[in-house]
Amino acid sequence: MKNELRVLRAIHGWSQAELAGRLDVSRQAVNAIETGKHDPSLPLAFKIARLFDKPIEEIFDDQA
Repeated sequence: MKNELRVLRAIHGWSQAELAGRLDVSRQAVNAIETGKHDPSLPLAFKIARLFDKPIEEIFDDQA
């Protein structure tokens, strides 16, 4: 699934490790989601959307 996680993280100036800490996941999990190797669970997708104050649809694109 294509996503804007890397862009949003860069806008906030966060490293993958910093974002992982805010989401309570590993840095490797953040990397896997950013690179499209892993899709987040629905609860994690909601957590990401809340953290960036955006609708899920603005972060994740299931059409890709």
